[in-house]
Order: sequence, then C-alpha cells, then structure tokens
Amino acid sequence: MRPTLITQKKKQKISDDLIKDCLSILYNTCICTEGVTRRLAERNDFVLFLFTLMTNKKTFLQTATLIEDILGVKKEMIQLDDIPNLASLVSSFDQQQLANFCRILAVTISELDTGSDDKHTLLAKNAQQKKNLGPSRAEINQATLLNIPGFIERLCKLATRKVSETTGTSSFLQELEEWYTWLDNALVLDALMRVANEEAEQSSTESSDESGLANTSTRTQLPQSMKIMHEIMYKLEVLYVLCVLLMGRQRNQVHKMIAEFKLIPGLNNLFDKLIWRKHSASALVLHGHNQNCDCSPDITLKIQFLRLLQSFSDHHENKYLLLNSQELNELSAISHKANIPEVDAVVNTDRSLVCDGKRGLLTRLLQVMKKEPAESSFRFWQARAVESFLRGTTSYADQIFLLKRGLLEHILYCIVDSECKSRDVLQSYFDLLGELMKFNIDAFKRFNKYINTDEKFQIFLNQINSSLVDSNMLVRCITLSLDRFENQSDAKVAEVLSECRLLSYMSQMSMRMSFLFRLINIIHVQTLTQENVSCLNTSLVILMLARRKEKLPFYLRTLQQMEYTEKYPGFILNNFHSLLRFWQQHYLNKDKDSTCLENSSCISFTYWKETVSILLSPDRTSPCAIVSYIDEAYMDIDRDFSEE
Repeated sequence: MRPTLITQKKKQKISDDLIKDCLSILYNTCICTEGVTRRLAERNDFVLFLFTLMTNKKTFLQTATLIEDILGVKKEMIQLDDIPNLASLVSSFDQQQLANFCRILAVTISELDTGSDDKHTLLAKNAQQKKNLGPSRAEINQATLLNIPGFIERLCKLATRKVSETTGTSSFLQELEEWYTWLDNALVLDALMRVANEEAEQSSTESSDESGLANTSTRTQLPQSMKIMHEIMYKLEVLYVLCVLLMGRQRNQVHKMIAEFKLIPGLNNLFDKLIWRKHSASALVLHGHNQNCDCSPDITLKIQFLRLLQSFSDHHENKYLLLNSQELNELSAISHKANIPEVDAVVNTDRSLVCDGKRGLLTRLLQVMKKEPAESSFRFWQARAVESFLRGTTSYADQIFLLKRGLLEHILYCIVDSECKSRDVLQSYFDLLGELMKFNIDAFKRFNKYINTDEKFQIFLNQINSSLVDSNMLVRCITLSLDRFENQSDAKVAEVLSECRLLSYMSQMSMRMSFLFRLINIIHVQTLTQENVSCLNTSLVILMLARRKEKLPFYLRTLQQMEYTEKYPGFILNNFHSLLRFWQQHYLNKDKDSTCLENSSCISFTYWKETVSILLSPDRTSPCAIVSYIDEAYMDIDRDFSEE
C-alpha cells in the first residue's frame, strides 16, 4: 500500500483517492478470492497499520469495513494496546465513527467461544482454566478500553441520544452515499434505500407538484424511518460493547461509570419511541427475511437491550436504578407495612441517577412482557431480565412489588393456559417463578388462587416433569420455602400450608424422593455443564434439609431401595458419589464464588461443604456416608475424572 516505484529520501504522501482505491481493491479481492483475508490477517504489522488509516475521515468507512473482515478470520485476537496512539485515535472520532468503531471492538473484547458457554462441559472448562493462568486477551482489551479517558461516557451518550439529536441530514446522506458506492452487497443499505423509495413514492403521490420536485425534496429531507434505522444500528453496536464490559472483570468500575453517566434513565426515555417502538408499515427488513425474524435490526436491538438489563441488574445493588423515585418509595412502604427492615441498597440508591417519568424501566418491561405474543422469541430474554432483578439475596419487597403488578398470574398463564412448548422460554419462566415465590407466603397464596382446579395443577406438574433440567430451580425454591414455612408458627402460614396444592404436593416424602432420584439420574460428571449443574445443587439442597432434620440415613436408604426396584443396584449412588467428588473439585476452587449458592438457598456455604464431606466419608459404618449403601459387589467410586 505504499508507493515504492521511485526511490526517494522522504516518504511520499499518498492521495486519499489512491488509498481508497487500494482499500477497494483489497476488500473486493478478499470477497472474491478465498484465502486472501486469512493471509492478510496473519500480517500483524499490516492490521495495525490499517488502524492508523482510520484517522482520515475520507477513508474511515472503507478501512473500518476491511478491518472488520480481517479480524473476523484472524486466529489470534489482536491486542488493542498494540494500536499506535489508541486513545488519541478514539478521541478523534466523531460519534458516528465511534459507533462504527464499536463493531470492530466487539471482536476484540468478546471471548472467542462464549456463544455456547452453557453447552461446554465443566470438566473441559476447568481443565482450560488450569492452563490459562493469566487474564485472557479479551480481558486485557477490556481493561485497555476502560482506561481511555471519556470512552464509557461517550458510549452512554451514543446509546441514549434521541433520533432528533443525530447529525444533520447532509453528513448523514454523505455517509450513506459512501456506504452505498463502497459496499454493493450491503443488504441493509438495499433495504434502507427501499424504505426511502417507498416514502419518496408516497410523498410524490401525495404531492401535487411535479414528481421531479417531490423527489428532490426527498433527497434533501431524509426519511425519518431511515434515520431511525441508522440510529438503531449504531445503538446495537454500542449496547453490545457495554454489555460485554458489564460482564467482564472490571464489572464494578463499569457499573459505577454507567450509573454516573445516566445510561439507564436515558434508555428509559427511548423505550417507547425507539427500543420498543411499534413497527411502521415499512419496517426495515433484510432481503428474504420477514419482520419477525431474528436478524432484523429492530429485533436484534430489543434482544441486546434485554441482555444489557440482565447483566446490569444481576447480583448488583445498582439494579434499583431501573425504578423511578415513586417506585422506590413504594418498595420502602412495602417493607414498613410488613414490618421488615428496608434493603440497604434501596436506601443507598442515589435518587438523582434513577429513572424519571411515570414509569421506570422495569415496570415498562413488565408491561410489554404481558402483551408479548405466545410464540415470541423475546419472552425468554424478558423473563431473564426480570429474573436477574430478583436474583441474589431474596428481597420480600422486590417480590411484592412485582406480584402487585400481576407477574405471577402472567407466568402461570403462559406455563399452564397457553401450555408453552419452547424449552428455553419454559426454563426462563420456571427460574423467574422460583425467584418470585421463594420464601414468600403471599406468592404461594396467589399461586393457589390461580391454579384452582386439579386439572390446572396437573398441567403445571406435567410441565415441571417434562424436563427437570429446566424446572429444577423452581423445585429447589418450593423445597426451601416449604422447609421454612413448616418451621414458622404463624396462623396465615399454617392456613396456606394446609390449602396450597403445590406445598401439599411437595410435603409428601415420596414426591421429594422421586425428584431426588431423577435429579441425580439425569446428570453425570462427563456431561455436567453450566446449565445442568444446578440439578446437582438442587439434589444437595434436598439432602441438606434432610440432614437438618436428621433424616439423611433414611433418604440414602430409600435411594438404595429405589435402585433395587429399578433392578440396577448401585447405579444412582455410584453416580452421586462421583458427582459430589466433582462438586468438591469445582466449588472448593479458590476462584469459585460460593456466595451465589449461599444467597439463593439461605444455607451457609460451610453447611454445604460439611454435608458433601459427610456424604463422601469412606467410613462404611457411617449411616450418613454414601458408601454404606452400596454393596461391595457394585462399588464403583474410585475412577478419576479426565476430560474425555
């Protein structure tokens, strides 16, 4: 890319047009000839050189597009630290360029295979962690970005600016022009142009002027839907980068900055007009796709927004910024009325940073959630976002706040009345229901009022039993709640205990044993993943509560009898023994965060560890050791785990 025809002492300045032509040739060669992109990607010096071309506005878009293609195939992630003068490069970008730059950043800060994180076995992940002792490239790149002065603040501004605040029509048209001449295959722009033409035709038929005049006016007055689409595509990139940073190692630092720069109130103000806007007649759709397909920018923005809310409120006290002042006062009132202390995080929330307007973001989300069609792909993400607000230490006030807004009835309607079939959606609803009802007697009372016939209750049980991997968190919540209610001497609690179908069902020993048997049977050390390891923890919760009541030997003996009934002596208990040994390896690792287990169960982690040790005791005379219940002939507990 540097002219070498004439040997000269000083470097010649290449004209912008020549650079553009070079980029154009390279880009088209990459598209047309296999292997070119990969070979370019292997040249680190070249990739870093491309970044220096981004300082020139005239060649910015071409350079950005080529870099994006090259990084997409690069085997090793680049280190942002290596880019010459990164901070001054970023500060030279206008907001439009920064949004485009976020597309490139996305590749440099995301772990390479996080997409299927839930599907990777824990054995494989643990083995990988032992190999990688230091932070990954992606984590180093995240730290680099956070150290760029003003970077997060500018992202928050971009994410929350209104469409009316975007740059004037002329520079916008110029950029479209650039894109359009440069990327013949840009589907999105084809679609944008279609939208523009539709609106141009509309205005020319409505106008009594010569059609030529109408077209020129459309040329200068950019159609609103094009502006909106453009803004949506920018926000998509920005929200993605913020979301990744919120889930990274510097989470607390990012949280603090995002709160300070009022990202949440800003998104709240955009909710109706942009994020959850009604589809216009000519909503942008890519060729060969329909309006509800997951690839349209409108839909991707909604999902990205819900993922951001989920990572924002997950186990973090800043989650109360999703409410407005009146709603925070309502939480305080709920606590006072119930005569329980207010949650510290509510008291400490800085009121100048919360949502404004009639409703906070959480309440707006509940509203659209209730209106969502049964087969909508958003249901999963909506449920996840609301559930993450409830996660952590159970807060009675948070639960009542959501119960008063009819959330429980909505979830039950979806599970029972619409007999939801999607596994993902069902799992997210069961998890949300578990967090909403845990230890909350009012929620169980409401449940019983809604599930008021044996037929409805049977449908509900069928949904739970159809996949325990999906419903086990709810089973855990019911088991824990039942245990707490049985130890209370309150008349209201006693009444609900006697009337509630769900609690009566779970109070039967045979039902608890049936759940325990199946939970242990559906998982094996070799197949444990982030998604199904909860089955192991749920089975442990059932046994810890049994141990508290000194019933552990009875449970183990019953498991042994169930094995014999199934004609497979030892198959459950050997498997459980292996699972618990893996549990020790996994959770007693110094990096593992055990507070999640404590918070969600209200059982101290020490008690978890002790229970596992007792169950794994090698003493065959101990009534609480698993080995005491496996006949010598069927013993198979000494195998080592290896990543197979």
